[in-house]
Amino acid sequence: MSRTARLAVAAICAAAVALMIGMVAGGAATPRIIPGLPDEGTLTRWMLPLSKLAMDGAGLLTVGLLLMSAAFLPSDKGLLGKPAQDYVKAASWSACVWAAAAASTLVFSLSETLGMPVGDVLGGNELTSYASQVPQGIALTLVVLFAVAVALFARGAITVGSAAGLLVFALATLLPPALTGHSSSSPNHGLATTSVAFHVLFLALWVGGLGMLCVHSFRDGTRLDVAASRFSRMALWCFVGVGVSGVASVLARLASVEALFTTPYGLLLVAKMAAFVALGVIGWWHRRRTVPALTAGQPGSFLRLALGEILLMAATTGVAVALARTAPPEIKGPIDRAYELLGYIVPPPISLGNLVTLWWFDLFFAVVAAALAGLYAAGVVRLARRGDSWPHGRTASWFLGVVILVLATQSGIAKYAPVLFSVHMAEHMVLAMLVPILLVLGAPVTLALRALKPAVRRGDRGPREWITVILHSRYVKFVAHPAIATAIFIVSTYALYFTPLFASAMQEHLGHIAMTVHFLVSGCLFFWVIIGVDPGPHRLPHVGRLLLLFITMPFHAFFGIALMSMGTVLAADWYNQLGRTWGASSVSDQQTGGAIAWGFGEIPTLIVVIALAIQWWRADDRVARRADRRADERAAKTGGTGDAELDAYNDYLAKLHKRDTAQ
Repeated sequence: MSRTARLAVAAICAAAVALMIGMVAGGAATPRIIPGLPDEGTLTRWMLPLSKLAMDGAGLLTVGLLLMSAAFLPSDKGLLGKPAQDYVKAASWSACVWAAAAASTLVFSLSETLGMPVGDVLGGNELTSYASQVPQGIALTLVVLFAVAVALFARGAITVGSAAGLLVFALATLLPPALTGHSSSSPNHGLATTSVAFHVLFLALWVGGLGMLCVHSFRDGTRLDVAASRFSRMALWCFVGVGVSGVASVLARLASVEALFTTPYGLLLVAKMAAFVALGVIGWWHRRRTVPALTAGQPGSFLRLALGEILLMAATTGVAVALARTAPPEIKGPIDRAYELLGYIVPPPISLGNLVTLWWFDLFFAVVAAALAGLYAAGVVRLARRGDSWPHGRTASWFLGVVILVLATQSGIAKYAPVLFSVHMAEHMVLAMLVPILLVLGAPVTLALRALKPAVRRGDRGPREWITVILHSRYVKFVAHPAIATAIFIVSTYALYFTPLFASAMQEHLGHIAMTVHFLVSGCLFFWVIIGVDPGPHRLPHVGRLLLLFITMPFHAFFGIALMSMGTVLAADWYNQLGRTWGASSVSDQQTGGAIAWGFGEIPTLIVVIALAIQWWRADDRVARRADRRADERAAKTGGTGDAELDAYNDYLAKLHKRDTAQ
C-alpha cells in the first residue's frame, strides 16, 4: 500500500472514531425512543452522520486538490504544469464521490425527518418533494448538482484561471448544508449563519490545503518548498478566521459560559476548541522551524509534524459532524415573532439618540470593513517603508468610506433598517451612492499594483499578477463597459423593489447580505466608470463621464417619485409580522423612503461633479505640461520657439517680409 493510501486510511479511521465517540458522548447515538412514535431505525441513525462525514471529507479533498493546482504550485504563463493538471483531474473524481455522498445524505436525511426506515423512503414519492421543497433537502440537492458540475468541468481544465474558478465554485458548494443546520434555527440566526459560513470556508482551505501538501510530498514533491511556504502564509489567516468565526458561533448558540461544561453540545465544543489550540501550536511550529528546514532541503521534520496535524484535523472533522448531530442547548428568549425574524425585539421609537447608541454587530460587514481597512493600510505602509509616497487625499477618502460603511451596517441604522423602510432606503442610498464614491477615489487597485511585488518565478501568478489578469478579463471588460455598468446601477434598483425579490431578500439574513453587497458593488462599478482613478478597460472622455452622470441621476429621482406615489406597501407580509406599534404607518414610512431616494441624489452628484472637475483640470494640466516639455525639447534642437505651428507661422511671415523687401 502506498504512503498516500495509508495516510487516507489513517485519516478516515481518525475521523470515524472521533465521530463515534462524539455521537456517544453527545447522546445522538442513543436517543430516547418513545413507543408509538416514528423511528428511523439504527441504520439511518448511524449512516446519516457517516454519509455526512464522507460528504464533508470528499468536499475538503476536492477543495484541497483545486487549491494545490491553482495556488500552491507555480504555473507557466497561466497554464497548469503536469502535477497541477493531475490534481485537477483527481478533483474530478473526488467531486463524483462528493456528489454520491451528498445523494446518500439526502436519502438518510429524509429517513430521519419522516421517522421511516430508509427502505420505506426509497419506495415512496417523498424524496422528490423533500429534495425540491424542504430547505435541508434543497441544500443537499444543490451539493449534488454543483459537485457534478465541478467533476465535469475539471476534466478539461488546463489553465490556472479555470482551476481557480472551480476552486471558488467548490467552496460555494460547501455552504448550503452548513447554512441550513443549527445556524438557521438559532435565535441570533444572523450571527450564527455568517459565522458558520466563514468557519466552513476557512476550515476547508486549511484542512484541504494541508492534506494535499502531504500527498504532494509523498509523490514527486516538485516545488514542495514553494507550496509549503504559500500554504504557511495562508494557514495563518485560516487559523485566525476559524478562531474568530468559532467564537462568534459559540456566542450565537450558547446563552452562558456554563453551558460549555454542563451540556453535551458544550462539551463537544470544548473538545473542538482544544483540537483547534493544538493545531495552532503545530502551525506555529511549522512557521518557526519546519518550513525553513524544508526550504533548506530537509523535509523529514515537516512531514512528521504535518502527518500528525492531518490526523488531528480529521478527528476534528469527525467531532464537527457529531456536533452537528447534537442538539444545542435551548436559549430562552421572548415569545415574539419579531425576535424570531430579527434576532432582537423591535427597537424603541426611532430617534437620533437611538440611531447613535443602539449598535448591532454584523459579522459579515465587520469582516469586510476590517479587511478593506487592513489591506489598504498594509499597502500604504509598504510603500512608505520602500520610500514611495502615496497621496494623503486618497488615503483619507478610502478610510472615510470604510468608516461610513461601518456606521451604515453596524450602528442603529442597521438595527432600524429591517423595521422601517425609510431607514432601509437611507442605508441603501449611502451604500450605493456615497460609500462607493469614497472607495473609488481611494484607488485601491493602483495601490495594490504598486505595493505588491511581482511573482518570484517568471510566468507564475502571485497576487499582483492575479489582479492584472482579472482587470484584463473578458468578464470585467463586459461589466465595466459604461452602458452595462449604468444599466446594472439603474435597472437593478427597479428590479429589486418592484418585483418579489425585495420581499424574499427581507425574509432571510443571507438575502439581506446579498442585497446590501449588491448595492455596494454596483455603486463601485458605476462610479469607477465615472471618476475611477484605477486603470480600467474603458476610458470615457471627461465630457462623456459628465454626460453619463447627468443622464443617470434622474432615474433615481424617478424611482423615489414612484415610491412616493404608491399606495401599497412593498414586502407587506414582512412588515406586518414585525408588529411595530409606534411611528408612522407602513405606507407613510414607505413614502418617506421615496422622498429620501428622490432627494439624496444631489449629495453624491455634487461630490462627483467636484471630483470630475478636479480630475479634468489635472488631466488638462498634465497635457499642457507635456506639450511644454516637447516644445522645450524641440526648441533646444531647432533653435525656434518649440511650438511647431508658431514656428511655421513665423517662417511664413519671414518669407512674406523677405519678398516685400526684395520688391
